[in-house]
Amino acid sequence: MNALRTTLLLGALTGVLLVAGKLIGGNAGMIIALVLAGVMNIGSYWFSDRLVLSMYRAREAGSDEEPQLHEVVRDLARRADMPMPRVYVIDTESPNAFATGRDPRHAAVAATRGLLRMMNREELTGVLAHELSHVRHRDTLISAIAATMAGAIAMLASMAQWALLFGGFSRDDDEGGGILGALAMMILAPLAATLIQLAVSRSREFGADAGAAKLTGHPLWLVDALRKLETANRSEPMQAAVDHPSTAHLFIVNPLAGHRLAKLFSTHPSTEDRISRLEAMARDPSVSRG
Repeated sequence: MNALRTTLLLGALTGVLLVAGKLIGGNAGMIIALVLAGVMNIGSYWFSDRLVLSMYRAREAGSDEEPQLHEVVRDLARRADMPMPRVYVIDTESPNAFATGRDPRHAAVAATRGLLRMMNREELTGVLAHELSHVRHRDTLISAIAATMAGAIAMLASMAQWALLFGGFSRDDDEGGGILGALAMMILAPLAATLIQLAVSRSREFGADAGAAKLTGHPLWLVDALRKLETANRSEPMQAAVDHPSTAHLFIVNPLAGHRLAKLFSTHPSTEDRISRLEAMARDPSVSRG
């Protein structure tokens, strides 16, 4: 169901992109929009991991520096039958973690210093199992594509704004949307793209939670971690995520949870819903080891 929902949402995002191009430049604008999205998607496929790691000044940590972190990631990768991802640490006390990379062979897992201080080994295992599940499901690539398409739509909206300022639209523009179409593009298209992108992200979180529960056999490890993370991120949002809000969907919990409009523009389903599903899995003997 999550895979179908994600496919439909990505299709809707593509539709918004095409409509935006049509409103700006008619059929030619629609073609330009597709080309723009293609170029940006190729860039995100190859370079999104390096870009996001540099945004958060994440540094690669060796096994001698962070032995427990490496041990947990190595054990989970072995259980998941996937290559050992690169391991990074972000120097912030706000507890959180994310995974990135286009596939399991090019994956990286990043944990904040605050997460490593706050979590015991079981909770850390639950968090990292969630992140490795994202990698296994190719969620990191899907999220990069969704973010890139939303960025392309935002770029088209900016182009429409400048075109209006310099008289690039006329009221009787038969092929495109004219002035009214440009105004609609500037206001509605970026909003629709953002909401669809967030829905894509939320639809993948439940799947990663379930994947983590099955991988560890202990759904309550992640439950305990989520409770701690929710409380901590509401009181201490991550400043780097405030500076780069388009990357908030990458983290295990919303790093902007303490900010206004966090509920409407949430990159994650509610923690209560996530915990409820995990607790149900903990009662399922086919999943939980007790």
